[in-house]
Amino acid sequence: MNKKQCATRPTVLVVDDNESIRDTIEAILKKDYTVIKVGDGEKALMIIKERELNVILLDIKLPGMDGIKVLKKVKEEYEYIEVIMITVVKEVETAVKAMKLGAYDYITKDFSYDGVANLVKRVIEKQRNSRELLYLRSEMEHYMDIGFIIGKSRKMKRVYDVIQKVAKLHTTVLITGESGTGKELIARVIHKENCKGNEPFVVVNIASIPEHLMESTLFGHEKGAFTGALKQHLGKFELANGGTIFLDEIGELKYDLQAKLLRTIQECEIERVGGNKTINVNLRVLAATNVDIKERIKEGKFREDLFYRLNIIPIRLPALRERIEDILQLVTFFIDRYNKEFKKNIRGITDSAIEILSSYHWPGNIRELENLIERLIAICDGDMISAEDIPIEYQYNNIVSSQIKEDNTDVLQLACDTFERNFILKTLEKVNWQRVDAADVLGIPMSTLKYKFKKFGIYDLLKEKRALS
Repeated sequence: MNKKQCATRPTVLVVDDNESIRDTIEAILKKDYTVIKVGDGEKALMIIKERELNVILLDIKLPGMDGIKVLKKVKEEYEYIEVIMITVVKEVETAVKAMKLGAYDYITKDFSYDGVANLVKRVIEKQRNSRELLYLRSEMEHYMDIGFIIGKSRKMKRVYDVIQKVAKLHTTVLITGESGTGKELIARVIHKENCKGNEPFVVVNIASIPEHLMESTLFGHEKGAFTGALKQHLGKFELANGGTIFLDEIGELKYDLQAKLLRTIQECEIERVGGNKTINVNLRVLAATNVDIKERIKEGKFREDLFYRLNIIPIRLPALRERIEDILQLVTFFIDRYNKEFKKNIRGITDSAIEILSSYHWPGNIRELENLIERLIAICDGDMISAEDIPIEYQYNNIVSSQIKEDNTDVLQLACDTFERNFILKTLEKVNWQRVDAADVLGIPMSTLKYKFKKFGIYDLLKEKRALS
């Protein structure tokens, strides 16, 4: 966001018909909180509709609508507001009943300064923790391997140099790149580099949200805002307050919501659907897209002013085919990850297998590579991933390039030979490198198998494997 001063203090509403009590509580809390004071239940309900509140200190005995009725009304419509009851000593039993109706706690009118301050502080902390649970905080450490991010390639080192320079700056970042290049991962790294504690990181995949739910998902809604809105709902921007919101596939955001998003970024405030009160938010906006936003602007599908507001710090992620020198490091990273997940002990990958993977064009980028390594770790019976483990579709480019080097045009024959050799090797591995058993499984005479061994250069490998067994 562009206004550091937009950080908001929690707001506390004090409802008591005793002006002295109201003033005393205000004096205790005003240093750390915005305090609003009213003397009856009806005025309290009006304030709740007009202002965004965190905590209500609510007297049980009020003129007109009593505190219990106000409590019930609050809990029916505003489940995120916490209520602390105020009572005299002889009415403690009533206060306990109020807690069963949803009150957080109670204080008696002979309260102490520190007692009230500490109780409100605990309530605010509880709210922050509850909001983190609402968006199911993602496992940061699962992805936070900086070696994985950097790699050896010059392009990725440049990306990380930019991250280090901008991470501490409270400004928007637009991450571009093909699908599967790791845009969300980069956003997480930026957040973590700027994270001082447990600030939230909220992910919103714009493309996965139905259009009719988009506004409510982002900005929240009030009870009764539309059919099915049975309760007040906090949007993603409120859940991310104090931390980072990551808007993935921002190019898919429908045009009529782009103006509202622009206003949110510029003014640090939102309005829930069906609401009429402004809610201040203090967070950082990171966005990502795999489409050409400038083309969307030409087509009239994306606002130019929003693009320039998001694109203050642009980061372009290279496709995996542009950083082939990182393949080995990425594969090693994924082998370690899925060894732990599948309780396997794959020691690594052979040079010939890396050569095959390095010749592939990777249309699905890092995500495709991860999926492949996950599959190989799951099914691999040996202690190394070898060329024969790599599916034939990943070997096409390697086959073609080797034929070009040898000035041989019989690509089809080489592809067939590659498949046949790999199939024989996998069969030998399954029968513990016993030739007779392999011939039996393959359904061919031993003489044919020996011919294949010689043709495909398997004899040396067979001697090596049998020596180790």
